[in-house]
Amino acid sequence: MKTLSTLLSRIATWKTLLLFLALYIVFVGFILKNAEAKINALAGQTIGIIDLKMDFNPQRTLDMVAAYGDAARAYYAMVEMTADVAYPIVYAFLLGIILTLLFRNTKYARVHVLPFLVLLFDYAENINIVYLLKTFPSPSMAAATLCEVFK
Repeated sequence: MKTLSTLLSRIATWKTLLLFLALYIVFVGFILKNAEAKINALAGQTIGIIDLKMDFNPQRTLDMVAAYGDAARAYYAMVEMTADVAYPIVYAFLLGIILTLLFRNTKYARVHVLPFLVLLFDYAENINIVYLLKTFPSPSMAAATLCEVFK
């Protein structure tokens, strides 16, 4: 964590903040938005994506996996293993840089590493989503529950 903290302290400038803000906007406004639209189109209905459901409901997660259909499940898994690997890095650095700029030289300076803990939970969620998508039609309730815990 000390190495990460040192890195954030070194790179936290207004330029890097703007760079990661731009990357964040590209991901949220284009890449992930278009991916969700394509998943819904491939499914033939508006289902949404598991990542954005906020309540704890493992059965709903399993129902969503079933409702996607083969093409949407395959595409969703590919998105989870590509774009949704990069996106947490972008938001973790964006938030880490913001926290560094806000709390630099205070007793709360180390708070800037917390977004990277969130990144680990996001990756655990993504692993479970890919597992559920790839193991259909026999997905595990345990994996769906873990997916919900990590969300």
